Amino acid sequence: MAYDVMYTANATVTGEGRKGTGRTDDRRLEVDLSVPKGMGGDDGPGTNPEQLFAVGYGACFHGALKAVARKEKVDVDGSTIDAQVSLGKADDGMALAVALTVTIPGVDQAKAEELVEGAHQMCPYSRATRGNIEVTLTAKTA
Repeated sequence: MAYDVMYTANATVTGEGRKGTGRTDDRRLEVDLSVPKGMGGDDGPGTNPEQLFAVGYGACFHGALKAVARKEKVDVDGSTIDAQVSLGKADDGMALAVALTVTIPGVDQAKAEELVEGAHQMCPYSRATRGNIEVTLTAKTA
């Protein structure tokens, strides 16, 4: 697929993978990485790839939601995205699953579901994961 690159993020990870450090080339993000107890780690003070992916996917999806809402002239102020990223064992190795709960105050349930589906079609993270991992979407109104 051909596309025009608008931005490229650059990061370097050192150490022992999930137990190391990561930083972007501009040093706006520098994190220590720790392995959660559920994965046999010490649950140290650092973050982990699943948390970083949850924040990235949630932020991207929220941007897509706002873009869809602007196009449809719907106010989504106060909307939130709660992102859960799970890592588990599959028959052929490790696998990820994502659950996004999208809360949109001030709209009815049908409109919330329509906006969430539109965002799911637009969001680059959704496009990248489509057909590769399980992504569950839940639309809620406040």
